[in-house]
Amino acid sequence: MSQPIRVVLVDDQQLVAAGLAMVIAAQTDMVVAGQAQDGRDAVTVVAHTPADVVLMDVRMPVMDGIEATRQILTDADASGRTAPKIVMLTTYDVDEYLLTAIQAGASGFLLKNAPPEDLLTAIRTVHSGDAVIAPSATRRLLSHVANGSPTAPDPRLDCLTERETDVLGLIAQGMSNAEISTTLYLSETTVKTHVRHLLAKLRLRDRVQAVVFAYESGLARSRANP
Repeated sequence: MSQPIRVVLVDDQQLVAAGLAMVIAAQTDMVVAGQAQDGRDAVTVVAHTPADVVLMDVRMPVMDGIEATRQILTDADASGRTAPKIVMLTTYDVDEYLLTAIQAGASGFLLKNAPPEDLLTAIRTVHSGDAVIAPSATRRLLSHVANGSPTAPDPRLDCLTERETDVLGLIAQGMSNAEISTTLYLSETTVKTHVRHLLAKLRLRDRVQAVVFAYESGLARSRANP
């Protein structure tokens, strides 16, 4: 039997944290590994507590969730530890938080009013290596980064093979591995390999960052307007 997903809860509202803890504790494949009430405390807790996923509030006293995310991931990289996946939780559906959360390295972004099943799915999704963004925010995110896309392709694309570039373009369209497999007539295992390679080459943490990169680099625009 696999080990349960170790979740750390970070929220300055005790009632919210208690509710999240109850939902997670009721799952057979999850366990609450630790809790913190502000970002600075979160950095300390994660440094001393093995964690797979961190549910991080955005707005908190002392240190906000964005800065805490940066520090947690930076500390993990510096120490050689496997960094936990971080899901940002907020009551505010604001573009600024979404973009800065992704830039800080978060693998998920959800609103606090999301149904419990969506939260649990998000935890399992990021733990498996993928990423998740609140559906209401996805279209605005892509619109925002697309508006700032350069007209010339980013030179960083040169490190990718032609097939990896094809896969990245389809990721930017929101396709799953199965859909990319069908489109390119490749096995799903091969698609996963291409995704892993392109993320490593571009130094991206997950598919959400890959989508943002595809738009910021001009790739998504060039594929949409050949």
